[in-house]
Amino acid sequence: MTTPHVDPATGAAVKAADRAHVFHSWSAQELIDPLAVAGAEGSYFWDYEGNRYLDFSSQLVNTNIGHQHPKVVAAIQEQAGRLATFAPAFAIDVRSEAARLVAELTPGDLDKIFFTNGGAEAVENAVRMARLHTGRPKVLSAYRSYHGATSTAINLTGDPRRWPSDTASAGVVHFWGPFLYRSPFHAETEEQECERALAHLEDLIAFEGPQSVAAIILETVVGTAGILVPPASYLAGVRELCDRHGIVFILDEVMAGFGRTGTWFAADHWDVAPDLMTFAKGVNSGYVPLGGVAISEKIAATFAKRPYPGGLTYSGHPLACASAVATINAMREERIVENAAEIGEKVIGPALRDLAERHPSVGEVRGMGVFWALDLVKDRATREPLVPYNASGADNAPMARFAAACKERGLWPFVNMNRTHVVPPCTVTEAEAKEGLAALDEALTVADEATTA
Repeated sequence: MTTPHVDPATGAAVKAADRAHVFHSWSAQELIDPLAVAGAEGSYFWDYEGNRYLDFSSQLVNTNIGHQHPKVVAAIQEQAGRLATFAPAFAIDVRSEAARLVAELTPGDLDKIFFTNGGAEAVENAVRMARLHTGRPKVLSAYRSYHGATSTAINLTGDPRRWPSDTASAGVVHFWGPFLYRSPFHAETEEQECERALAHLEDLIAFEGPQSVAAIILETVVGTAGILVPPASYLAGVRELCDRHGIVFILDEVMAGFGRTGTWFAADHWDVAPDLMTFAKGVNSGYVPLGGVAISEKIAATFAKRPYPGGLTYSGHPLACASAVATINAMREERIVENAAEIGEKVIGPALRDLAERHPSVGEVRGMGVFWALDLVKDRATREPLVPYNASGADNAPMARFAAACKERGLWPFVNMNRTHVVPPCTVTEAEAKEGLAALDEALTVADEATTA
């Protein structure tokens, strides 16, 4: 492991330049204080002061193979020396190989790959394909979801990031997905939640007019909005509704795909194949921007002799595709997907359930693979969240104190609303996972102070 080099003067200069010129995402610019990062390796990154952090966020849940994987770095360097860029209209060896490898892994007959620069553009194009394929305008998506920040994707999103940009005219209709712990259907069992969620969706389709619905889009396992694992029969039920009404079924695997849940794609857990699948993030751990849409035979056939009206200058960029090829091959050779499944089942899952027994602030533990959430509460009996929905400022103080306690202990958390997500790289070792879980155990005592227990 590389030893962090202490260089506060350079760190101060980096931060000053950032403050002067960088406009940050999702932020009030004068109210943030970005950490100046000096380097990263594997499951860790560090600042210029010499502070090392165990990355339990995988950045934005995308560095599935960890930081600076040598095989992927080498592949990018080799490709840059051989053919750094080329337009999408040409057949390029590394582009074809990346598409072949992705198609080999996707479920069903998703054998055509349209490359994008990231997940939001993948969602934009999947929805466009669905609308053109069906000739219908509407798309149904769930509350408690995130699909990206471009115009259609943000309207599809079901969390508060949508609100400032919601035009209410994008042909999007939201519905409630299953979430037993905070059930909108007053269910008491997973079976009830599944049955009632499907009945709700069926009613919504009926009242919206099935002939007007192009697609239903779902995160296979909901990511940022809570790591919500669907009931066993839910995705199959949605598949049946789509088949019955001629609706395109889109699964968003941008966050859940490429090993995150302990399988190549989360859909593999339930043996469900969508008509379109979006991916990004873990396909190359974000080393070079890349996303895409995996397309079924029947939708690809729509555009066999009819031009598809969409494209991107950097679709299938050679550097991005080279990093994807190297990532997928490394994940296979090093059994990284299997590691994610094993660490989740044997280490993270049991440890988080133990934390829940000992910390009154933990209301529920849910997840799989290296994709977990702790739902933090004021009161376990009432399930009142530790902070209000979409809290900020003083209202969010308990979660802010908890996050600070994690960082003080060398753990970089992924915190969203009243939850902390445990999402280390798929390469995380047992020792690293235990190190992070021990820090989390200590930090949760700070969250416990805000409970009514």
